[in-house]
Amino acid sequence: MNEADPSWVGGDVDVETPNAARMYDYYLGGSHNFAQDRAAAARALEVTPTMIPGARANRAFLQRAVRFCLDAGVRQFLDLGSGIPTVGHVHEIAHRVDPSTRVAYVDNEPVAVAHTRRILSDASAVTVTRADLKDPEEVLNAPGVAGLLDFGQPVAVLAVAVLHFIPDAEDPAAILDAYCRAVPSGSFLAVSHITDHYDTPEKVAEIDRLYSSTTHAARHRRFEEFTALLGDRELVDPGAVYATDWRPETGSAPADGARTAFWAAVARVS
Repeated sequence: MNEADPSWVGGDVDVETPNAARMYDYYLGGSHNFAQDRAAAARALEVTPTMIPGARANRAFLQRAVRFCLDAGVRQFLDLGSGIPTVGHVHEIAHRVDPSTRVAYVDNEPVAVAHTRRILSDASAVTVTRADLKDPEEVLNAPGVAGLLDFGQPVAVLAVAVLHFIPDAEDPAAILDAYCRAVPSGSFLAVSHITDHYDTPEKVAEIDRLYSSTTHAARHRRFEEFTALLGDRELVDPGAVYATDWRPETGSAPADGARTAFWAAVARVS
């Protein structure tokens, strides 16, 4: 694995503090992470090896959710907390179906934004915006979002593996509501979230302590807390389930440790 070179992401990148997005990139087998990220990820894997199969199961859910939205006729995606692109990112899945599909990536992590800009240099109908998803007004009015997406047409809003970094005090449900109010009927909301029981309570608590020393502390939520984030929106079958159980590929089976890692759901916006 090649170490990411911070020279191409600008001088505002903190390479000394472990970063949750770059740790996630490491779990997915990516190379855009630094020594401190890898060290923290290694400590997490010592606590529970489920981090890798869980992250990969979550990425597979994202891809299935994108394909579902495409099959439903959606040709616009707003990917909140999009992270560091890996093979099979949203625009790659979407453009295999329709190269004109518009994808607006949003993240506030400089490595994620810089690397996305690099790989999108030749891509059409795709933008990346550095902004904090917790400020919907800023995001929705950003040139890379407002200038790309037509909010008179359906949009798939993606909040995948990101809400657990928003504490209760910042009201993640209200944040989702703001985005859903901005899109018309016929849109979709796809959400995934770490569970509170991917390993023993003691190991989950240890992961909580580990992530509290990174740039983003994680909030483990129970199933009832996860579904509360979705409000009263109509859920696409099979509803709110483990990510591995949301419309799995025929004949597929979850990797060891993957099934209980993430909650997931796709909701209709009306």
